[in-house]
Amino acid sequence: MFVQEKIDDDLRQKQKLVTLEEFWNWYPDGYEGRFELHNGVIVKIQPTGTHEQVAGFLAMEIGFEIKRFNLPLFIPRQGLIKAIDTDKSAYIPDVMVLDNNSIKNNEPMWKKRSTITQGKTVKLAIEVVSTNWQDDYLMKLGDYEKLGIEEYWIIDYLGLGGRRYIGTPKQPTISIYHLVEGEYTLDLFQSQDVLKSSLFPELSLTAEQIFQVGQ
Repeated sequence: MFVQEKIDDDLRQKQKLVTLEEFWNWYPDGYEGRFELHNGVIVKIQPTGTHEQVAGFLAMEIGFEIKRFNLPLFIPRQGLIKAIDTDKSAYIPDVMVLDNNSIKNNEPMWKKRSTITQGKTVKLAIEVVSTNWQDDYLMKLGDYEKLGIEEYWIIDYLGLGGRRYIGTPKQPTISIYHLVEGEYTLDLFQSQDVLKSSLFPELSLTAEQIFQVGQ
């Protein structure tokens, strides 16, 4: 309880915009909570239990594919992705798949700060939608595209996103974005649709299987 109260007090005192360096130095050592930096503002992430179940299920299924085909990839427990054109934004995807070789050769901040700066290192980023759905469909989508992340999934298992993103009537939807010539193309998956991933073409998973985990 004391740790949580101390963190809440620190957040209230952080009225000014902070840089990524200041965010790193502030980040509570050993605390199990999650924080992101949105345009200089520290944001505390508080996922629900079902949100974590969906993210954990996806990590398990994707981890199986990595092991099955002995791919040079891994799923970190936690790590930041720095936005490409600012030192005031960094995100923690609910699931991300990283390239082992790129980590070794292109990511000097990884060992000390668990932070990714190169889009080519992130083979897949997954965000599970909560009530702040605009962050996933607007802010993170744009930043992940500019950074050059090859594949981005938005798992909207409650159908919370705007109608311009998931259609009418609103319903649980998975949006998969693939990077093509520097721009994202979009495929939507609902109900019994089988997900199509360029990174994991053998993955046999329907949208409904994922949605059921969150029910």
